[in-house]
Amino acid sequence: MLPTIIGVGILAIIVGAILAVMIIDKKKGKSSCGSNCAHCIMADKCHPQKNNNKK
Repeated sequence: MLPTIIGVGILAIIVGAILAVMIIDKKKGKSSCGSNCAHCIMADKCHPQKNNNKK
């Protein structure tokens, strides 16, 4: 039981550290984007298409 608790605690610390670094980077304006928009599922959120078909 104790090794399980220790293992979960270590994992929680690692995940918390990763999230903290991501939040700090976001506040500094850094991005986790790899700049490969052709393969990104969220490309339309970063670079919305302009609708030129207005009538």
